[in-house]
Amino acid sequence: MDLRQFLMCLFLCTVCALSKPTEKKERVHHEPQLSDKPHDDAQNFDYDHDAFLGAEEAKTFDQLTPEESKERLGKIVSKIDGDKDGFVTVDELKDWIKFAQKRWIYEDVERQWKGHDLNEDGLVSWEEYKNATYGYILDDPDPDDGFNYKQMMMRDERRFKMADKDGDLIATKEEFTAFLHPEEYDYMKDIVVQETMEDIDKNADGFIDLEEYIGDMYSHDGNADEPEWVKTEREQFVEFRDKNRDGKMDKEETKDWILPSDYDHAEAEARHLVYESDQNKDGKLTKEEIVDKYDLFVGSQATDFGEALVRHDEF
Repeated sequence: MDLRQFLMCLFLCTVCALSKPTEKKERVHHEPQLSDKPHDDAQNFDYDHDAFLGAEEAKTFDQLTPEESKERLGKIVSKIDGDKDGFVTVDELKDWIKFAQKRWIYEDVERQWKGHDLNEDGLVSWEEYKNATYGYILDDPDPDDGFNYKQMMMRDERRFKMADKDGDLIATKEEFTAFLHPEEYDYMKDIVVQETMEDIDKNADGFIDLEEYIGDMYSHDGNADEPEWVKTEREQFVEFRDKNRDGKMDKEETKDWILPSDYDHAEAEARHLVYESDQNKDGKLTKEEIVDKYDLFVGSQATDFGEALVRHDEF
């Protein structure tokens, strides 16, 4: 799919969304749940498997014998031990769990990387990204499809510069990931807030008032009666969003709304796994301690409590 096709799909999706005024637009970036299964180790370890591997990867272990599961788990432990000191700490396990839960982000970056690293030097410059994304538009500054491409490009350039930590306008893969998924990086949160406010702040006064807040989520479309959830959102704005009660949300209030400080499920799970597996109670795990408790971390044919899914690609 080329850019013009993609943008047309985006346009159609937008039209479709606007045609359903009772559907709520979601602006808040929550940390996802580690699993949709109950966390009850007395029954099974399905929640722990999903948390440690990601739900889709966890299913692949259900097809393995216990010996195969242990072997693959051992290889994973070597990846988790970031400093290669022979131990897995709570922090290393937490980082792994977060990686496993967000593997789709890194897969998305890999897909896009191939289309933007035009000279295949392992970096993506702003010029490469601009040419790959907006190249043909630069030759046609007044396209007839209604999009303000120049404004879109300026917004992308500002975000690219924010992601580019050393300011050389050349992104490493990590910086490119921050550009594509800024909500995942602390140093990019200000740009997420800024872009959100620009989208919603229709009168460009630097604030989000109640009607702008509601208007971003709901279109009356000639309908006088608001759904119940819209009335609830009005109450939420007055009672919780607008903390200083001045009738509008400023930058900090918007940040508290769209980037809330969620409970750290990954850290809680990492501490749980260490507590359950740490035989000598030194606060960290060896590969042997983890493999000994393999059924807590991963499934196998012997511990398969869920539906098996056959997948042939190697982890």
